[in-house]
Amino acid sequence: MKFSDLSSPAFFENPYPFYEQLRAEGALVPLAPNVVLTGRYAIIEALLHDRRMGKTYMQSVVARYGESGREQPVFQALSRMFLMMNPPMHTRLRGLLMKVFNARQIGLLRDIAQGTANTLVDSLNPGVEFDLVSDYLLPLPVNIICRLLDVPVEDGVRLGSAASLLGNALDSAPMDAERLAAANEATLTLQHYFAGVVEQRRTKPGDDLVSALVRAEEAGESLSNDEIISNVLLLFVAGHETTSNMLGNALIALHRQPEQLALLQRDPLLVPNAVSECLRFDSSVQMIVRTALEDVEAAGVTLARGTIVFMMVGSANRDPGQFSKPDQLDIERPAQGKLLSFAAGIHHCLGARLATLELETGLGTLVSRLPALRITNLDSLQWRQRNTLRGVESLMALY
Repeated sequence: MKFSDLSSPAFFENPYPFYEQLRAEGALVPLAPNVVLTGRYAIIEALLHDRRMGKTYMQSVVARYGESGREQPVFQALSRMFLMMNPPMHTRLRGLLMKVFNARQIGLLRDIAQGTANTLVDSLNPGVEFDLVSDYLLPLPVNIICRLLDVPVEDGVRLGSAASLLGNALDSAPMDAERLAAANEATLTLQHYFAGVVEQRRTKPGDDLVSALVRAEEAGESLSNDEIISNVLLLFVAGHETTSNMLGNALIALHRQPEQLALLQRDPLLVPNAVSECLRFDSSVQMIVRTALEDVEAAGVTLARGTIVFMMVGSANRDPGQFSKPDQLDIERPAQGKLLSFAAGIHHCLGARLATLELETGLGTLVSRLPALRITNLDSLQWRQRNTLRGVESLMALY
């Protein structure tokens, strides 16, 4: 197997045949010098909990782009995000943000999410074709993250394309010069905007996530202004495409298997189960990368220090060693192990509860309010050209 296998048209269209081949080929499959792939649930789950596996982000950038990669604004910004850090800095930053992502705050956002979903549905016209991605799936999480950051929703919408371009840099496959330049320009645009937001919060703090990071710096945490801005960027970008893509993937799966959609329409109490099953069946997050910080044994194989492991969570969620009939969508499926779509261990997704709330609200509202909804381009979907984050460019619909 080689890097190009992860960026072929066939992989973008449907990665699951490749994952089946990957699992059959072995527990840890060589991809390049010091780089291995794994698609098996048990191995990925164990490695995500192993503190000897960590992040070496800038080293991976250099491996893909050469030494000049260190100088690119997009990679500099990403390297300052707590997502790319190891303890103890990761522990301090994550602990700080967890206080804002607590259960009470998430509960308060439920009404906001439901109100936003209802407003978006109200704006759709019967008999007029519309794009679910731009008219519903993306505006829903954008509204929520803008509330958390206390920035105008119209600014969040305006900066959405920049967030998407920056997100391209999270892919494992190297970007070409044109896409890299676009990612750099988008990063500078976002940094300029949020530098202004940070400055405002220094003079007029609130209860939002930006103010929380500013307060941490003032309390003596080792946070530079650039680090604050980069972590605000992370929250903004993460609040866009992961959730909107997942909502789209869920709708595609349900509409391709109408008996499951009909079951959900008959019993709205199945919405949480349906969200969980869709996260398993076709997760928006397909890959997680970790590096062995010291020698680690996995599946009887020693991963030498410095070995980079591409963990294909999309494959793990379809591993027949963990899930019965894994290629079948079953919204009544009993629990068969924790999903890896939100990762695990110390880097378990900070916004998992918020994302779940958004997914349940977004899907439940469409199912209950638009029972006649029909996806019109189901047979001609254009999947985004990414191997880390899976989703479609558009999802045309009528009701």
